[in-house]
Amino acid sequence: MTIQILMPALSPTMTEGNLAKWLKKEGDSVKSGDVLAEIETDKATMEVEAVDEGRIGKILVQAGTQGVAVNTPIAVLLEEGEDDSALDKAPAPATGTAGTGGYGSQGAGAPPADQAVAPKTPAPAAASTPAPAQPAAQVAASHGGDRVFASPLARRLAEQAGLDLKAVKGSGPNGRIVKADVEAAKAGGGAKAAAPQAPAEAKAPAAAPAAAAAPAPAVKAAGIDAKDLSDKLGMAYKAQPNSSMRKTISRRLTEVQQTVPDYFLAIDCELDALLKVRADLNARSKDYKLSVNDFIIRAAALTLKKFPNINAAWSEEAILRYDHVDISVAVATPTGLITPIVKKAETKGLAEISNEMKGLAERARDGKLKPEEFQGGTFSISNLGMYGIREFAAIINPPQACIMAVGAGEQRPVVKNGALAIATVMTVSVTVDHRVADGAQGAEFLAAFKKLIEDPLAMLL
Repeated sequence: MTIQILMPALSPTMTEGNLAKWLKKEGDSVKSGDVLAEIETDKATMEVEAVDEGRIGKILVQAGTQGVAVNTPIAVLLEEGEDDSALDKAPAPATGTAGTGGYGSQGAGAPPADQAVAPKTPAPAAASTPAPAQPAAQVAASHGGDRVFASPLARRLAEQAGLDLKAVKGSGPNGRIVKADVEAAKAGGGAKAAAPQAPAEAKAPAAAPAAAAAPAPAVKAAGIDAKDLSDKLGMAYKAQPNSSMRKTISRRLTEVQQTVPDYFLAIDCELDALLKVRADLNARSKDYKLSVNDFIIRAAALTLKKFPNINAAWSEEAILRYDHVDISVAVATPTGLITPIVKKAETKGLAEISNEMKGLAERARDGKLKPEEFQGGTFSISNLGMYGIREFAAIINPPQACIMAVGAGEQRPVVKNGALAIATVMTVSVTVDHRVADGAQGAEFLAAFKKLIEDPLAMLL
């Protein structure tokens, strides 16, 4: 029986990914554990390993394809003894449950309709697991409901042409609407979508001629179509399609702004003593090179152990207070922000934290982090001091209850014993989920953190 290789779910929140590269070609033999392909998720590039043994009979999704929905068949594996004629007998690609060990697989026999899983389509409200599909005959009929099964490209082209996808008949697997269906609807004068509610001066883009090239992805600015706006004002622009990472960042931060009642606190910390200890320690060994950020991670971890109400998360049933401090540290990469995690940071010394962070940051920028290295975390730190930023308010990384924002250390005038002096001062702020910790608790946490920063020898004990 042929085996379908499915697009795997490489993280709990993954709904689609990009098939970056095939490491096997049609006709190649594979055994369990062989690396089949490289998949780009919203956070990293990961390898997909074979679970079953056999021969690659047919590649269904070519390298470089973007927005491949989880559970979509990407290749067909022939078992031992099967020849290419088995591909003709195999049913049309069906969907199944993504395997957690590498890829999902199923025999040539199609699963019962009530067990099938439809290809996941991007939707404004993200879901962590694929939704159950209807039988193929019902999928086409489902256009009369609220949900329409269509590829991301088909959705974008339909939006640009003003087409109502509910009136378009899908020719893809299980009735899914694909690019060709939208182009056919445009050529045949398919039903137009209802005009969206928008400011009076905004207008829906006209349907493009059938022979014209596909227009650039729409860019929205304050609810107004960017092309329409630029035409009115004579502005030129280049539309850069949103990557999976940017879509995830947008979705998560929008959710935070809409659902988390937070507050912001800031405090100034003098760094002169810390900078002296750092220089002394770095002069002792070539096995490490401590940064100010390493001290910040260490101080935050020790402080969080004393304030479990900050090292926590909100749920409707209970506040979750974590046993260990897993600190997510924001790292800027060419494709966007990612937060690798220093796990059980309260158990690690400065040298171990420093060396671990260097490895995590390097793999983050190369897109080589493993899922377990950036998923989770109980507290976040974002440091923009290297950019000269004096102070900023960071956005909480859900489901965590707190994020620390670190500004630049700079020389400022301070008053000591009634006299004016100069000190190196760093402003540190926290954004706290008010459902988890009240303002006084956040203030106590920040004051305790300040004491460790200003007395760095205490964090070495």
